[in-house]
Amino acid sequence: MRFNRSTTGRDGFTLMETVIAIGVLAVLLTAFLAVFGPAAQGIRRAVSVQDADRLAYALEKELVTLRSGSTGSYTTGFEKAYNWIKESADEPLLIYQYKGDPKSIREDGTMEPYTESVGTAGEDFIVQPVVRRRGSPELEQELKALQGRVFTAKLTQLVFNGESWVKGEAGQITDPTPDDGDTMAGDNVDSYPEAVIAFSAEFFSVPNASFQYIQSKLNVDNLTNPVFVRNLAVRR
Repeated sequence: MRFNRSTTGRDGFTLMETVIAIGVLAVLLTAFLAVFGPAAQGIRRAVSVQDADRLAYALEKELVTLRSGSTGSYTTGFEKAYNWIKESADEPLLIYQYKGDPKSIREDGTMEPYTESVGTAGEDFIVQPVVRRRGSPELEQELKALQGRVFTAKLTQLVFNGESWVKGEAGQITDPTPDDGDTMAGDNVDSYPEAVIAFSAEFFSVPNASFQYIQSKLNVDNLTNPVFVRNLAVRR
């Protein structure tokens, strides 16, 4: 027996049905984003905050750490911080993580870079944060064991203008509270009258992590959009 197809039957959807289906999907998608969108953004923010905390802590700690064989003639951590803050406009500070060999410790207390292609984290190598000046002799080798991005920080002293703390002149350290009765007679750490140097640290992502780029082309003055900014301080 053969059945004839009804003349009222049809294949597919009408234009009206298609429009209704798209509308329903749009409503569902909007509801999904409203519920899960903020949570996803919160996760991204949490990761960014963790990275920012790690970078800021590494910088603040390094500024006052005297390292054998690498800190020149500095006699105190405060003296080192004073000079690094003052000179950061001309001598960029590089902040990054690299794989270090725990079995090979340098004179300055950091690890030799682990450059093998295989290895077990925590046994063969340890990922450690470090802050280096561009002229550091360890920089080139450590970049070969780089983990993640390289950041640079622009440091500017904070001074009190009578109402609030504001950024001073880049490359200068002055008396931050000139109206409190003490004076800064010279341009060195011995004449600095306060016990604390407050400063703004602007962190930038270096666009090219190669040693050649950092040495010859990195210009901190050309970096205008910091990843984040932290107000920090070092104490005598």
